[in-house]
Amino acid sequence: MLNQRSELDLIIKGCIEQDRKAQQLLHQKYYRRFMAICLRYTVNFDQAEDILQSSFIKIFNNIGKYKSEGSFDGWMKRIVVNTAIDYYRVKKTDFILLPEDQEIERFEVYDETEEEPEYPYTPAQIMEAIQSLTPAYKAVFNLYVIEEYSHKEIAEMLGISLGTSKSNLLKAKLKLKKILEKRYTTNTIR
Repeated sequence: MLNQRSELDLIIKGCIEQDRKAQQLLHQKYYRRFMAICLRYTVNFDQAEDILQSSFIKIFNNIGKYKSEGSFDGWMKRIVVNTAIDYYRVKKTDFILLPEDQEIERFEVYDETEEEPEYPYTPAQIMEAIQSLTPAYKAVFNLYVIEEYSHKEIAEMLGISLGTSKSNLLKAKLKLKKILEKRYTTNTIR
């Protein structure tokens, strides 16, 4: 039985040779993982499907350029994220980008003098709340918090100012906190 790396190497080789079965195997192997990424950048499943489809086309068209430097998963993930950002740029007129506010260096939703709070929310609840954000907030939040891009990189990718990136992140965090508290915290005192 082949180990996972050897199996992946065979799939990659098959994809380079444009073998449909290898492409299907690669698609099946990564579909759920990459769909989750696409869903973080969209407002519905159909948009995520479009992004994922475009991503796999790019992966299959460029797989021969993969140089085995770094992880293959990371190489593909970068294509998926970049495709989502490209989709965002094209649809940008449909999204609300907030005007540049004051420069904000670091964002925390809690008072820095307090201990960092424990969050009683499940990952599913948090992801559901993220889906409730506006596309502009969602894009910046995902890129900064989940994909770990800098504000400078985000501003360049999305075609916004550095201040707008920072402002949208702060507002996204505040909105998420409000959504989570409203949906999942019970108020016993009125």
